[in-house]
Amino acid sequence: MENDVATLLSRHAEALAVFTDRVHAVRADQWDDPTPCTEWSVRDLVNHLTAEQLWVPALVTDGLTAGDVGDAYDGDVLGRKPKTSWDTAARAARKAFAEPGALERTVHLSYGEAPAVAYCAQMVMDAVVHAWDLSRAIGAPERLPDALVLFALDEVTPYAAELAKSGLFAPPIEPPPGDSHQTRLLALLGRRA
Repeated sequence: MENDVATLLSRHAEALAVFTDRVHAVRADQWDDPTPCTEWSVRDLVNHLTAEQLWVPALVTDGLTAGDVGDAYDGDVLGRKPKTSWDTAARAARKAFAEPGALERTVHLSYGEAPAVAYCAQMVMDAVVHAWDLSRAIGAPERLPDALVLFALDEVTPYAAELAKSGLFAPPIEPPPGDSHQTRLLALLGRRA
């Protein structure tokens, strides 16, 4: 279990680092550009990931429920300095998951209770996929680290169909023949590489 926790924390840190690299690559004239997430601009996408990171200390460290937090992280959480806002939120999320015993806790998510390890794994998957979205939107390198892609693919495969039903992700598409792990991951979540 300890090795699994260390691997999970490592993947979480790596996923945040990849997304951070992409956030810091956003030019001032790109914040309103479209992304593969059809409803979101670059700013909307970064705002979404930043808000997700803001939830982590509240749920993991403070033991709050989604109801307790309410709408505290709705709307614009980026303010006038989006890159700084992202950095602060990502640092706090990483710290919360890395606290001794944090991944042994139960968290109270919008859909009910879940082990903190499952929550952390979902956060890794989301950061990985959205790092690709942001890369595509801003013209950054789209190739993601293999270890992160494999982790995200293993994580999302069992519940990918449910994500499509939720409306939060596009329906899966058929990957091209001879596809890579990254192409399969993206296709599973309705994206064309």
